[in-house]
Amino acid sequence: MNDVSALSWPAPAKINLFLHVTGRRNDGFHDIQTLFQLLDWGDKVQIRPSRNPDITRGSADYDVVESDDLVIRAARLLQSETGCRLGAEIKVRKRIPLGSGLGGGSSDAATVLLVLNRLWNCDLGLADLAELGRRLGADIPVFIHGHSAMAEGVGDVLEPVSLGRKHYVLVFPGISISTAQVFADPDLPRNSNRISLEHVLAGAGRNDCEGVVRQRFPALDRAMNVLSRWGDPLMTGTGSTIYIEMQDRKSAKSAAKAIKTLYNVRAVSGVDRSSLHEQLERY
Repeated sequence: MNDVSALSWPAPAKINLFLHVTGRRNDGFHDIQTLFQLLDWGDKVQIRPSRNPDITRGSADYDVVESDDLVIRAARLLQSETGCRLGAEIKVRKRIPLGSGLGGGSSDAATVLLVLNRLWNCDLGLADLAELGRRLGADIPVFIHGHSAMAEGVGDVLEPVSLGRKHYVLVFPGISISTAQVFADPDLPRNSNRISLEHVLAGAGRNDCEGVVRQRFPALDRAMNVLSRWGDPLMTGTGSTIYIEMQDRKSAKSAAKAIKTLYNVRAVSGVDRSSLHEQLERY
């Protein structure tokens, strides 16, 4: 095996700059329209390929049973679909909180699919890997393609978008929120109109999940009220992370320092291209 097997690979987080629920599908899922922006921060995934077919997870600091972990499921799906007889040990350094709306589990799975495709010499293209990922989770394809994008369908029909570098403060209110629970909520709006990218960039659009989550989770509602002193707090995905766009990196760091006395917080940058794809290109 070559030296890429010894590396730690990024699994970047994402935020939703808006999220419209445009309808309910016959399969029970929902049609949405959203704008994903990738971040320069996220989890780290260490992957060591092995010549035996076992796929195992190293010690985990997050509460997910190994057989249910998306990284294990992704590796086993790639293995079975390609007939690969190699295996791997996978270890995730978890920095993205569970139930935070930042796509942590999906990004981890995408990293596993992309890296093992390389290490196992499976030679699948991005479209095929994205299709495998879609079977496991609707957010996985955007991480497979590795570019900020407008999304429709269940979030898997993607159009790459260049947004430029943005600067955000991420605030973690210490709440884990189930995506399935939010989408099952009877009060969730399900008939929002589609809008154009131009209108989104001009400030139109909203997160249809935010009202339901603020009603069901008073602590998040209080946090958003408190954070309004630093800008316009918005919720990503189905929550619970709150983000505030700042004018520049210095402003983001300054706000994060002040908010740190109240909440777990991090200053990050929004980027157009995934750091994972950049790293893969170097090896």
